[in-house]
Amino acid sequence: HARNQTSFQSALDNVRNMVGSPLAGIDDQEMVDTREFCNALNDLVSLDPVTGTRGAPQWGNLPRKFNIAISGSRDDYAHTHINDIGLVPTPHKDTGVMGFNVVLGGYMSIKRVAESIDADMWIPAERESVVTLSEAILRIFRDEGDRKNRQTARLMWLVEKYGVEEFKAEVIKEIESYDRGVKVESAQPAPEGAFERRELLGVHKQPQEGKSRVGILVPSGRLHQKECRQLADLADKYSNGEIRLTVEQNVILPNVDDSAVEDLLNEKALAPGSRFKVNAGFIEGNVVSCTGAQFCGLALIETKSHAERMAELLEEKVSVDRPIRIHWTGCPNSCGQVQVADIGIMGAPAKKLDEESGKMKAVPGCKIFVGGRIGEDAHLAMDPSHTGIPLAEDDLLPVLVDILKTEFGAVEK
Repeated sequence: HARNQTSFQSALDNVRNMVGSPLAGIDDQEMVDTREFCNALNDLVSLDPVTGTRGAPQWGNLPRKFNIAISGSRDDYAHTHINDIGLVPTPHKDTGVMGFNVVLGGYMSIKRVAESIDADMWIPAERESVVTLSEAILRIFRDEGDRKNRQTARLMWLVEKYGVEEFKAEVIKEIESYDRGVKVESAQPAPEGAFERRELLGVHKQPQEGKSRVGILVPSGRLHQKECRQLADLADKYSNGEIRLTVEQNVILPNVDDSAVEDLLNEKALAPGSRFKVNAGFIEGNVVSCTGAQFCGLALIETKSHAERMAELLEEKVSVDRPIRIHWTGCPNSCGQVQVADIGIMGAPAKKLDEESGKMKAVPGCKIFVGGRIGEDAHLAMDPSHTGIPLAEDDLLPVLVDILKTEFGAVEK
């Protein structure tokens, strides 16, 4: 607590880490700086108002875990469509005041995968409005969510039990009972015009004069002790000690002096042979992986080592003309979020002919999902296109190459 840290709310049936924009405050297309709101919500759920210390028991022991995401731009780097509460930046059509449309109920589990639904609510992008709305939804969920069946205990089930309009009315009633002057309006029209989600890896100019952000690939999201120290040293030297994390499991060094970018790129930690890359390939730079069987008892397969190796092989075999997101998850809980990926690989049973016995034997395997999307045109790939694929390189690699060719226009090198 002396360091303003706590293990409270870090797991189990609590509100998980707030997710905001990794480009908050350094984005020339930013609609909302998410930092104030994420910090305020973090205090709501983890700061005891009585003691002033970390730990807020009134928001512990919820019916089920709870995720909140706040997007800062049309890119939706926070992935609001798969969170219990998603705040989507949207200006008011009449006043032009910036605010948030509210989406609810997105989640992934063994029993069900659900994309968030439009709650037909809009609030201004003000601290009091964001905190009050979230508190009202949390209170209703805490006291009325299903505590008898964990498979039907997420927020989406409660919203469906009420009905969307009825749940909206209940939230507004709860907000009004707090008497804080917060008003909820109907959802506002989404911004129009073509928009292409921007990349986070690589070197990009910031709106601040003479500053750039530098996105660095962390393969499969795995960091070793030495690499943690290398990143810390780079941050101390080039970004005033600041490191930002992305939901794609990579890092960003913000506010790097333009005059120092070349020196940064020439650092030994980013040199050929290092796992870190600034200018990563379209495939290797977009791999996401869950913990996997090495450290998770629920996983059916090891994921991170396979994810990193398969990305290397695919980069060697094919060329693609745009980023292709490949997600790995060890089990149907889908912590690796395979349904949002261009190609999602989920651990699953498989059989393969054993040459010695001549019989089919069980081997580590996977299901493959194709066609998930993120950003403004988000879509979840609910059903696997391939099942029972052995995880061995000689079995899985040809299947992935074929998918990349037929679905994503890849060409062999």
